[in-house]
Amino acid sequence: MKIKRTITGAFIVLTATYCGVKKNVLETPEYFPVPHYNFDNNPTSKAKIKLGNNLFYDPLLSANNSISCASCHSPHAAFAHTDHDLSHGIHDSIGTRNAPPLFNLAWQEHFMWDGAIDNLDAQALAPISHATEMGSSINEIVGKLKNHPKYPALFQGIYKDTLITGERILKVLAQFQISLISNDSKYDEVQRGIATFTQQEIRGYNIFNSNCASCHAEPLFSNYGFANNGLTIDSTLKDIGRQKITSNSSDSLLFKIPSLRNLAYTFPYMHDGRFKTLREVLKHYTGEIQKSPSLHIALKNGITLTKNEQTDLISFLRTLNDRLFITTQKHQINRSFFIENEGG
Repeated sequence: MKIKRTITGAFIVLTATYCGVKKNVLETPEYFPVPHYNFDNNPTSKAKIKLGNNLFYDPLLSANNSISCASCHSPHAAFAHTDHDLSHGIHDSIGTRNAPPLFNLAWQEHFMWDGAIDNLDAQALAPISHATEMGSSINEIVGKLKNHPKYPALFQGIYKDTLITGERILKVLAQFQISLISNDSKYDEVQRGIATFTQQEIRGYNIFNSNCASCHAEPLFSNYGFANNGLTIDSTLKDIGRQKITSNSSDSLLFKIPSLRNLAYTFPYMHDGRFKTLREVLKHYTGEIQKSPSLHIALKNGITLTKNEQTDLISFLRTLNDRLFITTQKHQINRSFFIENEGG
């Protein structure tokens, strides 16, 4: 496969060529980097994205048919878990981490707060099989979909046969997730030359560049690496972060660096949802950082911001909120699919 970048106005259309046939993969702003996602292994199509949408919202993916992916990843919260510090699963189970938002996943190399998954096409296996999340298995889901009145025909429309496999299920789920691109905030409008920052937002932007940009790099507002940001370890959860995956002591308390886009919708913040507001987050960074051997170097001396500077910074961060992303119909549940199924 070859990927070609074609500039059309303020956007780049990424076009993949498969055996001489060109297919539109996705459309992104020209100031976004090339995606990390390997489209060669999972060529994108509107039909796959639509099927992935249906599966994402279908509670059939859980053991007792009670929760879907969207139960913890609501579109109205930028696909995070609305107002919950920790994720909720089947049988009212409580998880151990805050459900992260889902957007701009094609640019990410690792998934989960500890980076346990490095392949988006396989990522859904983790929540599907986790006992306190969906409590199911991919084989159980295959059986359910084979006996479903609609899904076999949808798979046949894409793959030209009725074969439903775990790999196909996971890949169409990934297709829907990579279609979740957030690039319509005020910040993006400024980048396209159709809006301008206020003086307060400019001051906040300068503060951001001086204190935050080393981890939260533009335009995605994360480098999607891992860092210890000086949080105290929770005495109940005892979450040591990436060290659990690598067994390397230097990874103690390192968690994936989240994007600063859509903060108005993705609270509470941090891997355990301990902070409810941006003011609480800034209080941590300006006076509550816990020093340890693995603390990120940019935080070794702390961050000093006056109250006015914090207000200016928050003003800039608000320009990263993308209301169109959380309201656009293409990201919402296809209610007709489920209503018609219930009626049938």
